[in-house]
Amino acid sequence: MLRPHIEEYRYIEMTTKYEVINLIKQKIADSEVLVENLKGDDHLQITVISSEFNGLSLVKQHQLVYSALKEELATEAIHALALKTKTPT
Repeated sequence: MLRPHIEEYRYIEMTTKYEVINLIKQKIADSEVLVENLKGDDHLQITVISSEFNGLSLVKQHQLVYSALKEELATEAIHALALKTKTPT
């Protein structure tokens, strides 16, 4: 006897712009954070400006931001992320 195909669904709680900003600011205190929804609340473009990026490679800058959003990325509360990092001018 064949069993019907049952897909497992999981509830993914979306992250608000303000939560993203607060998470990044907790990790990078002096940061200016701009968050833009690209497609729904889980496709984001984030720009982070911080003096903590001085002397860091672009990869290290991005790793620092990703570490602040680790759980949200792992649970897919943030599904897609376009990230820009800059130092203040």
